Amino acid sequence: MTRDEIVEFSARRLESFNRHDAVVLAALHAEDGVVESPFAGGETVGREAIEQLYRAVFAAFGTVRLDQEMLLIDGQKTALLAHFHGTHSGEMMGVPPTDRPFSIPLVSLCDLRDGLIVREQRVYDFTGMLLQVGALKAKPI
Repeated sequence: MTRDEIVEFSARRLESFNRHDAVVLAALHAEDGVVESPFAGGETVGREAIEQLYRAVFAAFGTVRLDQEMLLIDGQKTALLAHFHGTHSGEMMGVPPTDRPFSIPLVSLCDLRDGLIVREQRVYDFTGMLLQVGALKAKPI
């Protein structure tokens, strides 16, 4: 992919995320693609499983959005710095909805091949997000 194609691909991906379109998002990953994410508890392998991961995120956080802050491109690799925010409005890993908001920075590192994501690593403060939504309680010092 050219740099311009990667910019367009990334914009389409961001728009699809903010529309909560799990089908389109999963189609941007290779059939044997891998997503490494704290929310998934490790690696998710394969397009179908990746679609289910997106569906789980959208079910748990009905208002979730990604706001792009920076996109870095190096050949067929991208680094997206984004603002990840929403409200815990559905069950998440057995935790009932708290209707509390969260707001955290997120970095998505992607390897692209043949116009698809073959590997994505999502880096964010999952514990901080769980504290914000009230799924975890911090113990005072």
